[in-house]
Amino acid sequence: MNLVIVESPAKAKTINKYLGDKYTVLASYGHIRDLPSKNGSVDPEQNFKMEWEVDSFSKKYLKEITDAAKDSSKIILATDPDREGEAIAWHVKEYLDEKKLLKDKEIERVVFNEITKKAVTHGIENPRQIEPLLVDAYMARRALDYLVGFNISPILWTKLPGSKSAGRVQSVALKLITEREHEIELFKPDEFWTLSINFQDKNKSKITASIYQLDGEKIEKFSFKNKDEIEKAISIIKTKNLTLLTFPQKLLVEILRDHLLLQHFNKLHQVD
Repeated sequence: MNLVIVESPAKAKTINKYLGDKYTVLASYGHIRDLPSKNGSVDPEQNFKMEWEVDSFSKKYLKEITDAAKDSSKIILATDPDREGEAIAWHVKEYLDEKKLLKDKEIERVVFNEITKKAVTHGIENPRQIEPLLVDAYMARRALDYLVGFNISPILWTKLPGSKSAGRVQSVALKLITEREHEIELFKPDEFWTLSINFQDKNKSKITASIYQLDGEKIEKFSFKNKDEIEKAISIIKTKNLTLLTFPQKLLVEILRDHLLLQHFNKLHQVD
């Protein structure tokens, strides 16, 4: 008898139908073990040694798997073809090994990219070994979840009653928020003024324009730092003879496009 272990019970029924009577297909119902919520489950001083614990939900399904494994000559780990699926396959193999059920048995890892008879048959005919890099990636994720969350969550509970926990994702988000808050606290405001001119065309329509250049000098954000500077600029403008020019819309679009391209080029190449 060949034992095939998948994650989903729905997949198990379909795959069993494709493989026939020589195969028994059972589901692990997802992860079977996890790090217990206690101090020392991950030990950084011992090369990040981890202690795993079977959760109560999985015990029933693990008994079915272990009972079937005793009477099987081959055990096929057919969990999902991703990091978590690879980790589940590794956990199942480790658990069966701890129970001394793998002696003289053939162990294979197969993946199905889709649940069709052709894909299932192809997967069974092309077994491989468990991918250690994917398992290591899973280990790193769980270790970070535990080490970061175990230290931050108690602080979170005291500061925000009702909060559940914090892990590697929330802690990074919290760091970004605190750094931004620190920048806000250190911010020193600088006063600046803006100046716009209201024109009226021959049809008495109001047109508001911003000043781009005054007396040959380009107007920047901090060109006018106080009321005196803005009043001086107004006095200069009042001495000028200003004329409204009409441009074709197509030309205005081209001017705007060229201006935006120049701005992006200067920013990209840091040209002043």
